[in-house]
Amino acid sequence: MLLNLLVGLPVMLLCLVMEAMIVVLCLHHYVRRYQHLGPAGGDGSALLWGFGVLGAVMLLMMLGYFLQILVWAGLFMLLGEFGEFTTAVYYSGVTFATLGYGDIVLSKPWRLLGALEAGNGVLMLGISTGVMTAAVKEVIKHNLNRLQLGDLSNKS
Repeated sequence: MLLNLLVGLPVMLLCLVMEAMIVVLCLHHYVRRYQHLGPAGGDGSALLWGFGVLGAVMLLMMLGYFLQILVWAGLFMLLGEFGEFTTAVYYSGVTFATLGYGDIVLSKPWRLLGALEAGNGVLMLGISTGVMTAAVKEVIKHNLNRLQLGDLSNKS
């Protein structure tokens, strides 16, 4: 069990660092940095801009998940748990998403790694909920500001 923790916890830490970098990229670069680029008109382009921002955030988050799944799959291959990388990726994806089909399992000495990856996945999926909430909040705030500016310009 201790060996599982010594092997699994650094991988979890790596995944947390990767996720933190993606969160910072999403919130800073795609939401706050491009806030001023949103359209001022009411021709539907604001709606497309909002979809674009939220879509970019979702794609980056999904890319982050996939990279983490690949990291875990690489660890399983390094430990000799699977003969094919595609099987390791499949197992890792099922475990990361906490589906737990059970059609493929780790060997007895390394089973705790599956639980560690599932815990990692739950944490990352929870973080993505917060990131998406923040992104939606920024898009709504941007649209409200745009509407308020439009109302002010119509009054003058």
